[in-house]
Amino acid sequence: MFNLVVLTGRLTADPELKTTPNGISVTSFSIAVGRRYRAGEEAQTDFINIVAWRQTAEFITKYFKKGSMIGIEGSIQTRRYTDKNGNNRTAFEVVANNVQFVESKRDGSAGGVVSENASFSNASSNDFAEIDGGMDDDLPF
Repeated sequence: MFNLVVLTGRLTADPELKTTPNGISVTSFSIAVGRRYRAGEEAQTDFINIVAWRQTAEFITKYFKKGSMIGIEGSIQTRRYTDKNGNNRTAFEVVANNVQFVESKRDGSAGGVVSENASFSNASSNDFAEIDGGMDDDLPF
């Protein structure tokens, strides 16, 4: 058995970095993901809750803003809790393990994006550099 989720969507709000009492960085946010539909049908959007921890949370809050397109690889997690009225509830969310930029800085709609197709997976955000877009001229095909 395995639990793997891969999503691409737009952030619905600016992510906010928080810290647990133990000093661990965390952010939670939602992304809007378009659902496939047939011709003639109305487009539908799902809003998926995401949580990211440690360096991944810090990376997301540094480079992504409301409206930014983001690629996420993670797993579905459920949490049970009691709401303020005493009702038992279950929350479903995706725990982000890896995140990627989906748009280039030149697209203009992804504020703060460093480079096209850069990704993050428990590495330092200082490892990323601007990629020269004119390198395709040297390709043999």
